Amino acid sequence: MFSQGQLVFAALFFISFVITMIIAYRKDLKLHQVYYKGNYKILIGFIAFIAILFVIKIYFKH
Repeated sequence: MFSQGQLVFAALFFISFVITMIIAYRKDLKLHQVYYKGNYKILIGFIAFIAILFVIKIYFKH
């Protein structure tokens, strides 16, 4: 399906992308702590909303 060169390129691209994202995140870590305080509350709310949708779906299915 894919040639050997394509697979090697994909693997190297993925590895370099992940390393670049880790470096960029570490550089911005101080800014994230200042500007994105309390972000976990939004994440918890979003997960709760999705869970409620699944509960409603299961409830009306039966």
